[in-house]
Amino acid sequence: MKRWLILSLCLVLAACAAPPPAPQADKLFSDRLFAPPSQHISADDVFAVSHAMRQYLARDENAHQMRVKGIQQGLFDALYSKNQLQLEYSSEHTRNAAETFAARSGNCLSLVIMTAAFAKELGLPVRYQTILMDQAWSRNDDLYFASGHVNLTLGKRPSAIRTPLDHSRLMTIDFLPPEDTEGQRRLDIEENTVVAMYMNNQAAEALAMHRLDDAYWWAREAIRQDPGFLASYNTLGVVYRRHGNLQEAERTFRQVHDREPDNTVVIFNLIGVLNDLGKSAEAKPLAARLAQLQPEAPFQAFNLGMAAMRAGDYKAAKLHFSREIARDPYYHEFQYWLGIACLRLGEIDQAVKHLSIAMQNSTTSNDHDLYAAKLDRVKSYRAPLLIH
Repeated sequence: MKRWLILSLCLVLAACAAPPPAPQADKLFSDRLFAPPSQHISADDVFAVSHAMRQYLARDENAHQMRVKGIQQGLFDALYSKNQLQLEYSSEHTRNAAETFAARSGNCLSLVIMTAAFAKELGLPVRYQTILMDQAWSRNDDLYFASGHVNLTLGKRPSAIRTPLDHSRLMTIDFLPPEDTEGQRRLDIEENTVVAMYMNNQAAEALAMHRLDDAYWWAREAIRQDPGFLASYNTLGVVYRRHGNLQEAERTFRQVHDREPDNTVVIFNLIGVLNDLGKSAEAKPLAARLAQLQPEAPFQAFNLGMAAMRAGDYKAAKLHFSREIARDPYYHEFQYWLGIACLRLGEIDQAVKHLSIAMQNSTTSNDHDLYAAKLDRVKSYRAPLLIH
């Protein structure tokens, strides 16, 4: 039976303005259990501006935009206008500022980091916010990821501020549509928390690629950068469990659970470790509490749908996938499999609809190509009907 693990990826924070005291991190580290990392890990690299980035800022058209429109708007246009840098969103990797610029691609956190690096190079004050909204879930094999969202606000250079009441001096850049974040609570966070988020993402991505030694060092450094960012402790606990260090995993999860007793991600992982250790009696009350806090686990209906697909019960699969889509309408994998269930039921138009949504909301080039190919095949099934 597979052991499911849940990671906090890209920006998950405690939903309280005054977080509890951080665990005593040094007591949780067990460096002797892991080989050295395969690459250099340094906070200095996260916002470092490359020579190519400076050259881009100095281009005549960008310099002219900043003179005419102001530095804030000119920078935004230089980075995000369709006819200029032409950045693409991709969830495949979390990149630092220089890597995001070189690849012209990144996830939400990568784009925030790159934008902030450019802004700081231009002398603009930068402020970061996390949006306290419902977590979005994704998965990679038996790893489940809970994701949040962050944006940034650019101020004007001090010399450009006319009066203390000059509200035009602030410009917020968000990579979600306004309707997705409207009315949501926002929490200011420090730059060291953004660095910890970046390193926590690196740890999660290393875990997904089974590079446990690298995952450990990234999670360790994330905790060192911001001991109050508890998502990194959860990641460290997952690393220990995957590495077979169950006592270290239990100790780490308990440290977070003591400070966030209703954190469902940590409760889920702690239950798994306790069962691994044969402590089922200790796991039972936690399981009962988890059922109260989260009556339906993330991907529960999806997993039931996949089981129904394997059993050939496509009507049941369609119902289960539809339940997941009601919770998260634009998660590409739910839409894809609902499309496949409709296809098996002979509902070609519905299959085309859901496969199209999956393709439009895919977050990696591989997924996009897979969905596009399947969509083309399904469309070909109904081509003869369109002739009449």
